[in-house]
Formats: sequence, C-alpha cells, structure tokens
Amino acid sequence: QVQIVESGGGLVQPGGSLRLSCAASGFSLDSRAVGWFRQAPGKEREGSSVSCFSSKDGSTYYSDSVKGRFTISGDNAKNSMYLQMNNLQADDTAVYYCFGGGGAYEGQGTQVTVSS
Repeated sequence: QVQIVESGGGLVQPGGSLRLSCAASGFSLDSRAVGWFRQAPGKEREGSSVSCFSSKDGSTYYSDSVKGRFTISGDNAKNSMYLQMNNLQADDTAVYYCFGGGGAYEGQGTQVTVSS
C-alpha cells in the first residue's frame, strides 16, 4: 500500500526556519522524481513544484521564489525526504505537499504558517 506522510509544519515568525519531512512506504522515493508542491490559502496549487529532485540525472530544481532559502534532501535508508526552509516569509504560508513516483503519489500535506 502506497503512503506518503508529511510532517514538520507549523507556525513560525518571518525570518524563521522549518524542516518538513516526508516519509514514504509502498514505493521507493529514489525511483523517480520527488519533491514538494504548495498551495496557499484561497489560491490554486502553484503550477510548478517548489522543489524537486530527479534520481535519473541527479538534478535539483527550486522555484525562483524559494531559491537560496529552501534545500531539498533525502535519506534513502529511511525512504524519506526533507525540505529545509530558511528565512521564511509570509508568502511562504501554504499547505506543503510531498510527491513521489514522478508525481504519481502525494501526501495529505502539512500546513506552514509564517506570521508575526
């Protein structure tokens, strides 16, 4: 049974940091592209991922809005993935979803709220 569970969201002040975790079961996170989407309150899900990693060629992608502030990483032994988010801003407030299997699977999301 395929399952993805995100954790690590919460309330943080502007300029603060959070580390999101994504634990997968039923498939391997390193088999195809993996990454994170986000959906801000009252808005459509962003058209491109916030960040993603392709095991095929080792490439990593960050959207312009998070480049230099967010870092994606993984632990194959734990079949887990992480998103370190630094210097968070109000515009980063959203539900963050982990996806794997090239987008075939995604979790239920974890809420990140950046507010003073």
